[in-house]
Formats: sequence, C-alpha cells, structure tokens
Amino acid sequence: MAKRVALVTGGMGGLGTAICRALHDAGFVVAANCLPNFAPAAEWVAKNKAEGYEFHVAEADVSDYDACKAMVAKLEAALGPVDVLVNNAGITRDGMFRKMEKSQWDAVLSTNLDSVFNVTHQILPGMAERGWGRVINISSVNGVKGQFGQANYAAAKAGILGFTKSIAAEVAKKGVTVNAIAPGYIGTDMVMAIKQEVRDSIIATIPVGRLGKPEEIGALCAYLASDLAGYMTGATLNINGGLHFC
Repeated sequence: MAKRVALVTGGMGGLGTAICRALHDAGFVVAANCLPNFAPAAEWVAKNKAEGYEFHVAEADVSDYDACKAMVAKLEAALGPVDVLVNNAGITRDGMFRKMEKSQWDAVLSTNLDSVFNVTHQILPGMAERGWGRVINISSVNGVKGQFGQANYAAAKAGILGFTKSIAAEVAKKGVTVNAIAPGYIGTDMVMAIKQEVRDSIIATIPVGRLGKPEEIGALCAYLASDLAGYMTGATLNINGGLHFC
C-alpha cells in the first residue's frame, strides 16, 4: 500500500517543522509549504535530511487562492492525492485596535484565515470522493479566549474554529475528519527569542509552569492524522498547559 501524503502549510517554521517530523515518523510522505523563493528552504530541507527526514517542498503564498490551486495540482501530480492537510500557516501584526492599520488587519486575516479556505478548498473534495481524509487546523488559545492587542489574530483564529465545525459536519459521512488544535504558548525559536523577563512573566501565568514543546503539538497532529482518530471530528483540542480552561 502506498504511503499517505500529508501537506503542512507554514511547514518550515518551528511549529511546522515539529508537525512535519511527527507526520514523517508516523509514516506519511510529507510536503512542507513555504512562500515562493523562500531563501532558507534549501537549508531547511538539507538539515532535516541529515537528521533522517525526507521532506518535499510545496511553494505558494497561501493567501492567494490561484497560487494554492496551482500548488496542490503540482504536488498531487508528483506525489499523489493529499490525504492529510495541516493548515498551520500564520503571522502576527499585533497592536491596540484603535491604532491598528487596515493593512495589519488584512495581512493577518488573509494569511491566517483566508489561507485555510484557499488550501482546503483544493483538497477536501478529493478526500470526500476517496472516502478518507484528515484536515487539521491550527488555531490558538487566543482564538478561544481573546487577547489584548490581538484583535486581528484572535478574530482569524476564532474564525478557524467556526470553519472547522462547519466543514466537519459537511464531510462527516465521507470518512473525512476536520479538527482544530488551539495551542497555548509554545517554545518555538520565535518565543524563545523574547526577552527572558518577558518569557518568565508569560510562564508565570501558565498553571503547569512551562512553555509547551513543539513536539507535543506534532504528536497531537500525528494522532489526529491516524486511523485511530476516525471518531473525532469537529473538535477543538486545547493544549495550553492550563492557561485557559474551556
């Protein structure tokens, strides 16, 4: 039996890399999405290859619908149909709402929310036709509870939750599950670059007393992508160290 194919958007960031590795370890053929002509891509592929991980690259600006259509067509021609989609791409453009520029709002909504439509729209019908598929949408604890200075980011991540539940209902009888993961603060390179005193103040608010590990999110993705997760759909899995109970 041919290996199933997984696509991870924003696959070369700290969280994306952990997700790609977990899916690879679970036996999937994994393609990592990045922006076209993304300078670090070759180095990222080579570094992972040296550590035993063979990844494919799928280039596209996921905020561009036509680019996503072309990306998926090219990927599926090379590897076969996408069986698992992890919508992980995301950016932040934080600021107080009264000072937030329209460009900040548009950039975050298009990259974090429109992208989920743009990529899923290319892949979900094929999953339903084949009778098996997994869509995993990466939301955020701040999409669940809101966050000061992140009206754009929280709105996009909350939108992902509504999208997840609605699409899950549409394809539940087709053997396709659609779930969301809402991580709390995860110890990616971006978070670890924050000043120590600021990081300490964040950790002080987390009941388990530490940041999450990217591998913990990756492992949850691998479970949701498995056959054993076939009875879970439309769910929001909160993995935040107790920062927010819901």
